[in-house]
Amino acid sequence: MKNIILTGDRPTGKLHIGHFVGSLRNRVRIQNEENYDDMFVMIADAQALTDNADNPQKIKDNILNVALDYLSVGIDPKKVHIFIQSEVNSLTELTFYYSNLVTVSRLQRNPTVKNEIKIRGFNDSIPVGFFTYPISQAADITAFKANIVPVGEDQLPMIEQTREIVRSFNRIYDNVLVEPEAVIPDNEACLRLPGTDGSRKMSKSVGNCIYLSDSKEVVKEKVMGMYTDPLHIKVEDKGHIEGNSVFTYLDAFCTDEDFQQFYSEFKNLDELKKAYQNGGIGDMKIKKFLYQVLEKTLEPIRERRKIYENDIERVYQILKEGTDYAKKVAEKTLMEVKQAMQIDYFQEDNLLKQFYKQKEK
Repeated sequence: MKNIILTGDRPTGKLHIGHFVGSLRNRVRIQNEENYDDMFVMIADAQALTDNADNPQKIKDNILNVALDYLSVGIDPKKVHIFIQSEVNSLTELTFYYSNLVTVSRLQRNPTVKNEIKIRGFNDSIPVGFFTYPISQAADITAFKANIVPVGEDQLPMIEQTREIVRSFNRIYDNVLVEPEAVIPDNEACLRLPGTDGSRKMSKSVGNCIYLSDSKEVVKEKVMGMYTDPLHIKVEDKGHIEGNSVFTYLDAFCTDEDFQQFYSEFKNLDELKKAYQNGGIGDMKIKKFLYQVLEKTLEPIRERRKIYENDIERVYQILKEGTDYAKKVAEKTLMEVKQAMQIDYFQEDNLLKQFYKQKEK
């Protein structure tokens, strides 16, 4: 079986370092290993509209921002097809057919959907498009017959729902669709990076993010203002690691080499944690180290972004070529789906053939 990869993001704003450690870094690694036959990265603008229908300009404004983020972290358009979801019409049709294979009660049980509905405060005013989000995502994945889907941990229930739809379709019609497997970061700190304010999740709407495109000055300001340990008031006080955002970020980003370069008093993060817990290290010193570690990652990303920002027509062409390719692949899958469902009426005069076949009986 071919290894086909699909992943993507909603263009509701610029991407942040939570996206980077949660999936972007993984995508670049997979891309560079080249152990796959095809790889697609989707800008999920249609899905973003499910809870932003009253503000389409927000989505439109961020299409190129997300594309720039992809290219700046190292997504290579020579190896990967970056495409815009709403331009691939086959995805909408597949979503419609799959909706007959999923019950309302099953959608209501989806943990990701339940959590997102709660976060957005929809209550009884849930947009149908948002409610059926998992079906749309299944269409995205299966249209390209992707069997590998790099995602954050919170997306695991969505992948499982896709697998259920694939099994139902193949059982009822024909063995056309491919069951995907999720790939998540193996570093626990990367599964869900907390906000700089110490809240459970980094969120654009809350404003507790460090964006990939933030300047050095902005990154420094955000790091120096991060939530640490409220009980660690004096330098000599014993510090706590649990729930301390600065150490969670260090878990996600720093390496032993970073200590050699920026903090030679310690060999690794374990040593630093023990020293902090014993007392005698101030929070500002830890934050300064974190800032240096983050800048080591963010500076080359920033530089690549500048190159692409100065050639935005090239970015536009990359999106167009990726989308044109995605259209062809998805259309082929759609035709196979319709054939399996026997609704390809004008393909090879199938409607007429069926009529004469019945007449002969």
